[in-house]
Amino acid sequence: MPQAIVYVGDELSAAGFRLAGVAARVPKAGSEAECLVDTRLEAQVVLLGIRCAASIPPEILEPALASPSPLVMVVPDLNGAWPATDSASKVRRLLGVET
Repeated sequence: MPQAIVYVGDELSAAGFRLAGVAARVPKAGSEAECLVDTRLEAQVVLLGIRCAASIPPEILEPALASPSPLVMVVPDLNGAWPATDSASKVRRLLGVET
């Protein structure tokens, strides 16, 4: 049976989610995309930390965000913003407003 909600992101944020009763995963550097793919098979909702999301190739991240099931949402983490310099463009692209 799938878990209701799973957070995927940095260790400190994951600890906070665990305290709130949410399952959490902290992928090792370079394995963020694999962790997202695996988590989508096991969760009804995936909360993805911004920094983790920025490490996932667009060809994996964008279909995951566009899919209605499971719901995948990018949420703020310790940084609170995209680490890339052109964050507004990335957000518009992820929302489907810009290609």
